[in-house]
Amino acid sequence: MKIKEIIVVEGKDDTVAVQQAVNADTIETNGSAISSETIEKIKHAQEKRGVIILTDPDYPGQKIRKTIEQAVPGCKHAFIPREEAYGRNRKGVGVEHASKGSIQEALRHALTMEAPTESFITKEDLLDAGLVAGPGSKARRERLGTKLRIGYINGKQLYQRLTMFQISKEEFSSAVQEIIEEEQAE
Repeated sequence: MKIKEIIVVEGKDDTVAVQQAVNADTIETNGSAISSETIEKIKHAQEKRGVIILTDPDYPGQKIRKTIEQAVPGCKHAFIPREEAYGRNRKGVGVEHASKGSIQEALRHALTMEAPTESFITKEDLLDAGLVAGPGSKARRERLGTKLRIGYINGKQLYQRLTMFQISKEEFSSAVQEIIEEEQAE
């Protein structure tokens, strides 16, 4: 699988994992303190070939993603579900631990964040769906992030992420219904 865009990852191990899964070039941020030189490389890459951000499904990965999106708008975002990114014995979570298939699937479904527009999903919808402030809400958000391919989000970020990816009320409702059915089947 050949990827036209340049993939932004956190480190060398991520580059190795990505290049074993797909034919692609990468830019490494070398952690969450992204240098101005790295931001300039990413800007140049975005202008020439486009960029896909593929960071770890954890807090530092989210921080890197947000920093890049603010400095270089219009990048695509690829997300590996948290449960597919754990290392041996569940020690460490990151792109470098994901399978080739998980990396390929994430890149195949890379999304572009759009400027926020009025969302038809309300914060009340999030409460009603048990996605915030309740028992099991974290697990439901993890499942929702996987189903909608928007990555893991905490309760405070959920509404913003749904809005930025312009998830329709229908998509949201369908995903929530699937999660409820899965929970009932367990």
